[in-house]
Amino acid sequence: MSQLFSRLAGRPLPRLAAIFLLFTAMLAATLTTQFVTAPKAHADGCYTWTRQLSQGMSGADVKQLQIRVAGYPGYGAHLATDGEYGPATAAAVGRFQTAYGLGSDGVAGDATFRKIYELQDDDCTPINFTYAELDDGCGGSGYDGGPLSEAVTKANALQTMWQLQAMRHAMGDKALNISSGFRSIPCNRSVGGASDSQHLYGRAADLVGSHSLCALVKQARSHGFGGILGPGFSGHNDHAHLDIRTTNYWSAPSCGI
Repeated sequence: MSQLFSRLAGRPLPRLAAIFLLFTAMLAATLTTQFVTAPKAHADGCYTWTRQLSQGMSGADVKQLQIRVAGYPGYGAHLATDGEYGPATAAAVGRFQTAYGLGSDGVAGDATFRKIYELQDDDCTPINFTYAELDDGCGGSGYDGGPLSEAVTKANALQTMWQLQAMRHAMGDKALNISSGFRSIPCNRSVGGASDSQHLYGRAADLVGSHSLCALVKQARSHGFGGILGPGFSGHNDHAHLDIRTTNYWSAPSCGI
């Protein structure tokens, strides 16, 4: 064999070998191109942040962040989703970071965004909740038929879900079971809901099972829920009502609230 290679040394490559080398080069180039132009990770299908965010900044990307950390405002507090990165937003980001074992500096950078990407589906809902799950229980479909436009109502429902996601994580990532979410006006009327019910606006969810009702209403106080009604409040002995109004109305006498 060594004698054969010696005789070939210095001679032009056989035609077959040349074709093989050309094919190999073309394959390498194709693979390199595919690697460079690979699509973004699945987690970015909803929304991708393109800059680090910190106090003093503003914009649509800040608002998108605020929606996702709205469940971390601190006990009895509420985070405004106004696109302005102030001290309250920095504090909420810090609590989110602590909840997931990240460096808690209140600055939203790559590590914070990666965690959010892990927690959201391509329609921007948190991974443990869906728009269908928070839709009305009267056989309807979608978020129309309420006092607000469908788009605004759906946006309210999205924030409600992110606040529930924060609460779910704080309670050991055990499922939260929704028995009632958004209701159209006819649906709300048929179930005897209040005429100004937060369910009409996509801002409310009633929870049952998985945890005790008292555990649910007590935990909700730390996740931005303004309306918290439970056992001992008329009509709420069999569920915990949570809504994202920005003034606190808490009543669950049987739970000490």
